[in-house]
Amino acid sequence: MVVLASCLFSAPAHGIDRRTVPTLDLNRFLGHWYEIARFDHRFERHLEAVETDYKRLPDGKIEVLNRGIDSRTGKVETARGKAHTTDEAGRLRVSFFWFFYSDYNILEIDADYEWALIGGRSPKYLWILARQPHLDQATLDYILRLAQQRGYPTGELIFVRQPAAGHATEQQIPRASI
Repeated sequence: MVVLASCLFSAPAHGIDRRTVPTLDLNRFLGHWYEIARFDHRFERHLEAVETDYKRLPDGKIEVLNRGIDSRTGKVETARGKAHTTDEAGRLRVSFFWFFYSDYNILEIDADYEWALIGGRSPKYLWILARQPHLDQATLDYILRLAQQRGYPTGELIFVRQPAAGHATEQQIPRASI
C-alpha cells in the first residue's frame, strides 16, 4: 500500500525511511494524544506527562496544543502551534514560531487510531503517541520494531513518564476545552 508519490517525495535521508502513511483520516487523527516516547529535544527536555491536542479551526488549519510538566519545577509548560495539511496524506506542516514550519510525518498509525509513530524531516525527530497514557508491552515492541525497520536508533528514545494507572492526567495538567 505504498503510494508512488510518497516514495518520490519522501526518499530516505541518512538511512531513515520517512515515507508517510498512504492514507489518513484526519478527523480520526484529531483529538487527544499522550506522548509515550521521543528523541531528546531542547524544547521538550525535562518534560513528563506530555499530552497533545489537535483541533480543527474554522479556517481549516489545525490548532496544536502541547502540555507537559517540567520534572524540575513541577510547573505546567504549554506550547500552542498551528498545522496545515499537505498534498501528501500523512504529512502535516507544523509551526510553533511565527511562520517557520516543519514537517510532521505520520509514519505509522494503528488501524483504530490508538497509536501513531511520528517523524520529522530530520532523523533527529521521532515520537510515539497513543490515545492512552500507557501502551502494553507487545504493542510498544511492535512500534519499536517498525521504527527500527525505518532506520531509527530506538535505543535513543526517552520514554515519557506518564501518570500511574488510575490517576487522571487532567488532574495534573489542565486541558484546553476541545
